[in-house]
Amino acid sequence: MKAASIAELKKELQEVPPAQLVELCLRLAKFKKENKELLNYLLFESHDLQAYIEAVKEEMDTAFAESPRQNIYFVKKHLRKILRATNKHIKYTGSKQAEVELLLYYCTKIKKAGIKVGESVALTKLYIQQVKKIEKSISLQHEDLQYDYKRQLERL
Repeated sequence: MKAASIAELKKELQEVPPAQLVELCLRLAKFKKENKELLNYLLFESHDLQAYIEAVKEEMDTAFAESPRQNIYFVKKHLRKILRATNKHIKYTGSKQAEVELLLYYCTKIKKAGIKVGESVALTKLYIQQVKKIEKSISLQHEDLQYDYKRQLERL
């Protein structure tokens, strides 16, 4: 079965009565945890982006506090897990500002945790890839924000 395009879905959704639209949204939320989380963000948290970013940062703090320190393999797996969750939240916001702030915070937490990125090729590549993503997102920001974010990036 072939899925319809976004334009076709939009056109069809505009013709659906509001009560039925609510039912469709709830049914969609039941099928996947990500759909439910996105709907939760859109309904309850999208109005205050800064508070959402702070909540995600607190979640990252908790995850970094639980990270293993001994085996580099487990450290790498844990960092990727944190990054997956962070990228999921970035995708929900759809904001480049949130992307820059959260990825900068992620890289800062790696440095502060004392994780030796240079010991593993995979960790080095992971870190460099995030720095590249940050640089790309910074270039799309307003000039004043670009300056502030570039200064934060240079500290890393």
